[in-house]
Amino acid sequence: MPRAVRIRGDEPETERRAKRRNVAGEEEEEGTALRSTSPRSPGDRVDRRRRRRRRRKGAVRTSHPEMLFAVFEPDKDQSEGKQDRVYDVDESVTEESSDPPSPPIYEPYIPDELVDDPDILAAFDYAKANYEAEKSRRANLFTMDHYGYEAPSCLFDDHRFLPIRERATGSQPLNKCCGLWFQRNDRSKTAHVLTSAHLIREKNPSVKNHWKSQWIGKYHRGAEVNVHFLDKRVVPGQLVYLQEHYELALYEVKVNKPVHLPTFNDCVRSGKDVFRLGRDENLDLKITHGMAAYEVPSWYERCHYMYFCRDASSRKLLADDGGPIIDLEGKVVGLVNNHINETFIPSSILHKCFDFWRRFDCMPRLHLGMTFTSIKHLDPISIERMTRDHNIESGLIVEQVSKGSHAEKIGIREGDVIESFNGKYISTTIELEQMLIDICWEHFDQGKDLYAEKDVSVKIFDAIKHRRRTRNLTVIVSDLGEDIVKGTYPIMGKEAMPVSYDS
Repeated sequence: MPRAVRIRGDEPETERRAKRRNVAGEEEEEGTALRSTSPRSPGDRVDRRRRRRRRRKGAVRTSHPEMLFAVFEPDKDQSEGKQDRVYDVDESVTEESSDPPSPPIYEPYIPDELVDDPDILAAFDYAKANYEAEKSRRANLFTMDHYGYEAPSCLFDDHRFLPIRERATGSQPLNKCCGLWFQRNDRSKTAHVLTSAHLIREKNPSVKNHWKSQWIGKYHRGAEVNVHFLDKRVVPGQLVYLQEHYELALYEVKVNKPVHLPTFNDCVRSGKDVFRLGRDENLDLKITHGMAAYEVPSWYERCHYMYFCRDASSRKLLADDGGPIIDLEGKVVGLVNNHINETFIPSSILHKCFDFWRRFDCMPRLHLGMTFTSIKHLDPISIERMTRDHNIESGLIVEQVSKGSHAEKIGIREGDVIESFNGKYISTTIELEQMLIDICWEHFDQGKDLYAEKDVSVKIFDAIKHRRRTRNLTVIVSDLGEDIVKGTYPIMGKEAMPVSYDS
């Protein structure tokens, strides 16, 4: 069996009022590093009042006095209603369309056994030309022109203006990762550490671009994981839960003294000053300064990520996942899940995942069969053009639609804009993820289980026909990773010509 490598983990607590020039850690109680060898949360009001009273103590106790959890501080702007987040849809202005949706476009291919047939080759050439022409036409939709726009404004291209932009708009080791303590049990002398699921993802030598294995490699749930403490002890970690979509792994570890539980801050904005923490091979702490930012994700990336933009003058010193992104007060605002692109999962999503796991022993979300880009985080020039020409001020641009999904069946296509879910406008993909988890919470409160279907209402702007319509979208409640299936079809003979597309 393949073995696992070291995951590094524990973060020393940074001084509460640390400044940019002075990020120092307080005395450590217990530190770790992991390596793997291969292979809203509703609750009762009393508990919430108790948790609020205990936040100043740095950890939250449950009804079990020996159990403590990490503290999550809410986003004050959201709680006071100052942020333009989710708001009700004014259905009276909805312009419904009864026109049939445009057909999906699938890429043709030739089955291996037919590659020498001249008729098949001719049919393929014809089908491929039609596919490329339609793909090019849809790439020129007004919602997709942000990819080819050659002169973005300074607000989009210069990291110094990110705050302004936010306001305006096998026998070898598998991986090594950092981690964060987030729960401890003083009675059983155990603690739970959170890290990136990339720790137990296989490295596929057949993949030419090795970085792709970060997204397509299989998970080895049975991999042996060793946790390295700062006092040089090495203890095994037991996998407690794996969340494939958010790429989170929870491990239980035996500890001989209490571990420090960090404080999380749910508020992170584009342009916020942050530090990325990690450890090198000697477990020495490494600190890199940068800013939090939103960017358009690549095909392989999840759309709920935020990005760590390092200072231009700083060297890239960290080459592992699972470490924290902290603010200037030392509070955790995210968990690094990919050191290559330096993406991280914001604490607001971690918060909802943890609350769900504590109550239901899982971290589900709704699988929509789509990926998105937020209009809010495009270049302001593109946003202004959409508002002026199409009266679209916010929403999510559909980047991919999974072949055979219900989203495809009800006519959602790449380039369309999803303006609302269940009667609520959503302006960012992170807000969308939070809503998807909240809907799952209601689903479980009703006594329903994982892998069940659920209907949500979506308001769609058809980017080809410039029409709005509202449809019921059937989605799946799941804690598995959501994979988007690319649309393809085989060329089997002369009769297999592609469909004609509406203009």
